[in-house]
Amino acid sequence: MASTFGAAHVLVASNRGPVSYEVREDGSLRARRGGGGLVSGLSAIGPDAGALWVCSTLGEGDREAVRRGVTEDGVRMLDIPPDVYADAYNGVANSVLWFVHHMLYRTPLEPVFDVDFRGRWASYEAYNRAFAEALAEEAAEGAAVVVQDYHLALVPGMLRELRPDLRIGHFSHTPWAPVEYFRILPDDVAERLLRGMLGADRLGFLTHRWAEAFTRCCATLLGGLGDTGIGVHGLGADADFLRARSHEPDVTERMAALRAEIGEDPEGRSRRTVVRVDRAELSKNIVRGLLAYRRLLADRPEWRDRVVHLAFAYPSRQDLAVYRDYTAEVRRVAEEINAEYGTAGWTPVVLHVEDDFARSLAAYRLADVALVNPVRDGMNLVAKEVPVVSDDGCALVLSREAGAYEELGRDALAVNPYDVVDTARALHEALGMPAAERAERTGRLAAAATALPPDRWFLEQLRALRG
Repeated sequence: MASTFGAAHVLVASNRGPVSYEVREDGSLRARRGGGGLVSGLSAIGPDAGALWVCSTLGEGDREAVRRGVTEDGVRMLDIPPDVYADAYNGVANSVLWFVHHMLYRTPLEPVFDVDFRGRWASYEAYNRAFAEALAEEAAEGAAVVVQDYHLALVPGMLRELRPDLRIGHFSHTPWAPVEYFRILPDDVAERLLRGMLGADRLGFLTHRWAEAFTRCCATLLGGLGDTGIGVHGLGADADFLRARSHEPDVTERMAALRAEIGEDPEGRSRRTVVRVDRAELSKNIVRGLLAYRRLLADRPEWRDRVVHLAFAYPSRQDLAVYRDYTAEVRRVAEEINAEYGTAGWTPVVLHVEDDFARSLAAYRLADVALVNPVRDGMNLVAKEVPVVSDDGCALVLSREAGAYEELGRDALAVNPYDVVDTARALHEALGMPAAERAERTGRLAAAATALPPDRWFLEQLRALRG
């Protein structure tokens, strides 16, 4: 009797896939391939491993590709109805779960779990069910399935019911909320999320702190983890790719342009640089970072005209009003600092909001100080990438609430992300750090940052899942 199972032996499920499509003016489709740890990991297991990536359509180009039957080898896109997708992705995943895990609600006013929320939650369940059914259909008997992040928290449990023969893993790329905050969620929703994840054989987290928070949630709400195993895999920077990419011609061009914007101090020396590169997400704490830089200029006038803050804040989730408002506040504060302290020959804050990876790498290479001060972050790869790429060594001012702090804290200057005065003090210390100390710290930071590069990060999880 022929098997009714699919052919894929290794499956990855995530909201965003490795390829996206756009419709050209002539009606043809253009494919754009992405990168990242999962792409590297699937490449590392070899072309004959029977790997499949299941993802959602994200726009009209993707949906048109599905309608035309245009497929990339090893990718299956799910054409989720746009209204279901919007409710699941924006209405629950990004407007509820992300806020809970990053502890960002203004609790006197929000959240409000009303009838409308229940409708969006039904879409979140339908979205997860579509993934579970596709994975069940595509997976070979005994296949390994690695599900990604909070968007798909229910998939492991749903998939376990459909295919008990599979080895199922789930990896969380965000923090996990402490139990007291997690219980903001309606009781049935909180339990449903935990039980959904516990459908996996193994759960992965970026740090021990987030793994322990999840374990406490399960102990308090469910009485324990059951048979599910827990692992910690701190995603590292891809040193080979970053070092090669950061010396390509377009990066060299961006460096020249940035040097012109930075300019020289009154003694004719290149000004020092404080660099941050972030998406303009609420958790990244860009506004307080700018306020700390303003405090530095106020308290330490010796740095005026001698330092420039390169602040790259790339817009994120602009379909949500709260993100649009936050991006506008970043612009407003940067403009205030420039109006207060700037001169004809010195712009204290050079703000860029257009996403440009080559320019980000150029800033990494030029950085004297990297400012990474999130109020809460799963990992924060920028903190790991800058020391790898920096030309002359870079001091790292790092929030103790970044996941990367667990690995990099010993050689960074740690700050409370809410304390603007303390962050200004750390910036002063970083700017004044002796070159030899800065170089030594950078070397140790780079070693820690690359201890588990993306391909090994994925393969380590796959080996653990397979037992």
